[in-house]
Amino acid sequence: MECYGYIRVSAKDQNPDRQFLAMQEQKIKQKNIYLDKMSGKSFARPQYLRLLKRLKKGDVIVVKSIDRLGRDYAEILEQWRRITKEIGADIRVIDMPLLNTDAAHGDLTGVFIADLVLQILAYVAETERTFIKQRQAEGIAAAKQKGIRFGCRKKDVPDEFQEYYLLWREEEISLRKAAEELGMNYSTFYRRCMEQKEEEEKLKNCSKL
Repeated sequence: MECYGYIRVSAKDQNPDRQFLAMQEQKIKQKNIYLDKMSGKSFARPQYLRLLKRLKKGDVIVVKSIDRLGRDYAEILEQWRRITKEIGADIRVIDMPLLNTDAAHGDLTGVFIADLVLQILAYVAETERTFIKQRQAEGIAAAKQKGIRFGCRKKDVPDEFQEYYLLWREEEISLRKAAEELGMNYSTFYRRCMEQKEEEEKLKNCSKL
C-alpha cells in the first residue's frame, strides 16, 4: 500500500505551503506528493492525472480538504467514484476525517459512511444554491411590486473586494466567509460578485465579435 498526497492551488501565485505542511504531518513521502497550480475548472491537470495512473487498489490518496478534488460537488462525486469504485483506492480528507474511506479496513463501514456524508454535503450545497436563486428572484419580484427601481447608485466596496472576488471565483473561499472577512453584508457582496461576473461575460462576448 502506498500513501499519496494531492495539492491544488487555484493560481500560480498562491502559496501551497499550508497544504504541504499538512502532508508532512501525515508522514507522506515527498516523492508521493503531487501539486497542480491551476484552476479546478478542468480536470485536465497533469499532476492529478499522473497520480491517478499511479494509484492502485489499496493505496490511499490524501487531500487537505474535499474541494481539492473538484470545483463543485458534481465533479467531486465523480472523482470520488473514480478513485474508490473504479480504482479501489481509499481517500483521506485531513479537514474532515468523517469522509475517510480508510477509517475501517476489512469491512465496508468506512466507505459506506464516507459515501453517505459526501452525498449529504452535495445535497446541502445544491439546495443552498437553489435557495439563493429562489430568494433572489422573490426579492426582486417583491421590490418591483413596491415600485422600487433597480440600478440606483452603488455603495463603494472595500479595496480588497477584487481579491476576495477572485478567491470566490476560484472556489478558494465561500461567499459568506468572503463577505465576513470584508465586513460586507452577505447579500451586497453576492450581488456585487454577480455584477462583476456579468461584466466579465459581456467583455468576453465582445472580444469574440
